[in-house]
Amino acid sequence: MRKFDLEHVYESQQFDSELLDIIFNVADEMKKDLAAEQRRYSQVLNDKIMASLFYEPSTRTRFSFESAMARLGGSILTTENAKEFSSASKGETLYDSTKVMCGYADLIVMRHNEPGSAKMAAEASSVPVINAGDGSGQHPTQALLDLYTIRDCFPAVDNLSIAMVGDLKYGRTVRSLSYLLTKYDNITIYFVSPSVCKMDDDIKDYLTVNNVEWKDESSLEKVLPLVDCVYMTRIQRERFHDPEDYEQAAGKYIIDVEQAGLMKKESIIMHPLPRVDEISQKVDNDPRAQYFQQARNGLFIRMALLLLLLGNDIDD
Repeated sequence: MRKFDLEHVYESQQFDSELLDIIFNVADEMKKDLAAEQRRYSQVLNDKIMASLFYEPSTRTRFSFESAMARLGGSILTTENAKEFSSASKGETLYDSTKVMCGYADLIVMRHNEPGSAKMAAEASSVPVINAGDGSGQHPTQALLDLYTIRDCFPAVDNLSIAMVGDLKYGRTVRSLSYLLTKYDNITIYFVSPSVCKMDDDIKDYLTVNNVEWKDESSLEKVLPLVDCVYMTRIQRERFHDPEDYEQAAGKYIIDVEQAGLMKKESIIMHPLPRVDEISQKVDNDPRAQYFQQARNGLFIRMALLLLLLGNDIDD
């Protein structure tokens, strides 16, 4: 069986179908282990230290990584806001910060405001670096847990139609998931967004080259009955340079009980969270609502990545 042969995780293009299978199989094992009375992996990383270096705010990503490390017996170095409470506030470069952290930790999980920053850090690092979101660039571990959620809900990822809705221009989660979906057959993606935040051409070109059908749509009501998965996203106020553009996009697409009624019975609703008003709380009890389980799945995926990157064989 092929071994996990990545040194770092900084973008979705690093993964092929074999690597995805390895990660998902280990994530399945982590899910079983957490449910077991006697846990097999609770101390497997007891001699390892993870540095949690977040230059931007985070709830789910940061806490799920820290929870993952703790549940595997490892230790954590963390700062609430590295942009303000680290030497970055004194002008230290990302290169220097990374070099310093390599002396303290066995693995670095990094969120940064600049696209491409995680790859730059990986090039400077002597320990594994995981991209926990780099501005409007990518969020590969979110894409992995998204795909893992889809895989759990359908017999196969092949032959699915997916609507990506909302802020597609600045939404790193939908960009990263788009790359991973090219590993499957007969996928159709509907990009549903306001005109000011449409999906960029680089993603569309990548999908075309990799034989994934995509369509731009402006009507959510038209798309809802057609798709197997609706992936809602927040309009990200912090990414918009023009307040008028934000106001034009905000609140345009919302799934409430009436909208959910247009969907297939076997379809699912996803959201990377946090949500603002894109999904009504009244939809939360709908069995098609998967966004809280989606967040929970992040724990299993991140436990799997920590194990694999730190060289622990699941079969030991």
